Amino acid sequence: MVGLRARTLIAAAALSVPALLLANPPGGGGGGGGSAPSMSAGKYDAAAEYKKAIQAVQDGKFAEARKAIEHVLAVAPDDANSNFIAGLAAAGLGDDKSARRYYEHAVRSDRELVQAHRELGLTYVKLGDKAKAQAELDRLTQMQQKCAAACAKAADIGGAVAALTKALAAGSQARADGAPSLLFASAAAGDGAYLDAVSLINAGRYEAALASLGTARAAFGPHPDILTWQGFANRKLGRYAVAERYYREALAAAPHHRAATEYYGELMVERGDKAGAARMLADLDATCTFGCAEADELRRWIEAGHAPAR
Repeated sequence: MVGLRARTLIAAAALSVPALLLANPPGGGGGGGGSAPSMSAGKYDAAAEYKKAIQAVQDGKFAEARKAIEHVLAVAPDDANSNFIAGLAAAGLGDDKSARRYYEHAVRSDRELVQAHRELGLTYVKLGDKAKAQAELDRLTQMQQKCAAACAKAADIGGAVAALTKALAAGSQARADGAPSLLFASAAAGDGAYLDAVSLINAGRYEAALASLGTARAAFGPHPDILTWQGFANRKLGRYAVAERYYREALAAAPHHRAATEYYGELMVERGDKAGAARMLADLDATCTFGCAEADELRRWIEAGHAPAR
């Protein structure tokens, strides 16, 4: 029952990580010289583990799914999609209390993640907590009213409202059928969303870029290149604390990711932390054996104390 629903909850994610064709953002904060952010496949496996977890859930191999997604959560503990997958895996293993915890974390991280609200509400029903299940239904109903019939999530929200309404009427013995539509983007859609985001960043449309990056992240998981761009876009919008979180997540996934290191160093310069920026530069100098554009650019930022003149 759980396995059948889980297979309809998630679409097949990437068969391989995206071919990330990065361009330097305008107006500073770029790697310089047309350099793209680097990623060492041998050192980074969160995207591969994310893909593995999705496939395992689809195959009903919930223990494998839980093990794989825990590897992802080790580097991106607040990733909403990863917590949602962990909830599906736990539910498949009959561990409803753990599933509840993962779903609660998912909706804290992304209040608009419809399927997580649905599964959280259904889990509350199974655990006999009708008050909290009703609260989830109320949230979904509010989302439905706000969305009306025109928004992209209308069908998903409607399905979630119907499923949870039915479950509340039936009580804790209700069967969770009537699966919602697919949650995750396909690899092709993820690639397209990623490339759209890069174009939007180059056009200075940072909010729109963040929406596209969210779609890409749902397909590929907490990929360091995606996290780096999420940090950059938030930084350009003045959300320094949010930007720092994304940079730190990118570096947790790929400790010597050049673009994340450079951009984090630039953020430190903007915040007046030259000592921190110097540490980022030292890391780049240590890992760029023959020098690299990212180190050169960050050095210019540190020397100027702000974005260098172009």
